[in-house]
Amino acid sequence: MDAALIAGILIVLLAVFTVLRSVRIVPQARAGNVERLGRYSRTLGPGLNFVIPYIDRVRPLIDLREQVVSFKPQPVITEDNLVVDIDTVLYFQVTDPRAAAYEIANFIQGVEQLTVTTLRNVVGGMDLEKTLTSRDTINSQLRGVLDEATGKWGIRVNRVEIKAIDPPKTIKEAMEKQMRAERDKRAAILTAEGLRQSQILTAEGEKQSAILRAEGDRTAAILKAEGQSQAIDEVFQAVHRNDPDPQLLAYQYLQVLPQLAQGQGNTFWVIPSEVTSALQGVSKAFTESLPRSAATREVTEGKTAAQAEAAQAQRAAEEAIADAEESGPRGITAGASFPDPLAAPAPAHQTVRPSPNSTPES
Repeated sequence: MDAALIAGILIVLLAVFTVLRSVRIVPQARAGNVERLGRYSRTLGPGLNFVIPYIDRVRPLIDLREQVVSFKPQPVITEDNLVVDIDTVLYFQVTDPRAAAYEIANFIQGVEQLTVTTLRNVVGGMDLEKTLTSRDTINSQLRGVLDEATGKWGIRVNRVEIKAIDPPKTIKEAMEKQMRAERDKRAAILTAEGLRQSQILTAEGEKQSAILRAEGDRTAAILKAEGQSQAIDEVFQAVHRNDPDPQLLAYQYLQVLPQLAQGQGNTFWVIPSEVTSALQGVSKAFTESLPRSAATREVTEGKTAAQAEAAQAQRAAEEAIADAEESGPRGITAGASFPDPLAAPAPAHQTVRPSPNSTPES
């Protein structure tokens, strides 16, 4: 009885084990190949699947999701004989579980080696500078070659990316120096351009300032000349309106004469030859009746008073001449030219040159 119980238990356990072997649950995005008596039978999809126990064998499940594989840096020789290390990243997806399991032993290793060989072929036709600046070109060429080669393996290559390109250390230092030189060059060019623009603007400003200053000076000179012209014209018109006679001019002439000896630095002054005629004119002006004119305006009151004033003026002129003759180093020259009595007196330090027709006297 004990033997029958043990046999029953073994049969039950064998039945449970057989049932368990006949049921296969496959997760989502997984696939399993079934071999019946060592030969491919079918592919199990996601969900509940039944197989024949002890006859069918389910191989390890294959992941159908997109996978990312990063390969270690591979040394590649460029066209200009420089060795660079290129690190790549591969994005692929299994589309046919049967081909991925039976067309190649290890599709990951196969993809890696194919990537390395294709990368060396592509980069071998480029120099270093083109390699560093043509990543998109390299990626597209790698993807095309890999997708074509891995199609029979049941694999679809979605993307191939170059993660890093590392040139030798000496090349890096040379590139850094080159970039630094380029930056310095651009900075120098920008500085020169800025200085050039600054000088141009400064010159333009100075030009405009000079033009405006010249225009202002011209306008001021024109206005000043116009003012002087008007002043001269007014004086001229006033003199002609008042109609001065020679006697009045002679009298003004004698009034200016004593001012010539007042300067401290005057060591030489002259008396024109016309002084005698001037004195005669003054004497005649006060001894004779003046005609009515716009200059005199009024008739002289009393002949006696006129004669007295004329005599007094004559005596004052004679005394001035005598004082000038006795003034030591001051010389008196008779007959020399003399400035206009209506004009301003000559400066103290200026010597009045005698006229050609005058005779100097000490």
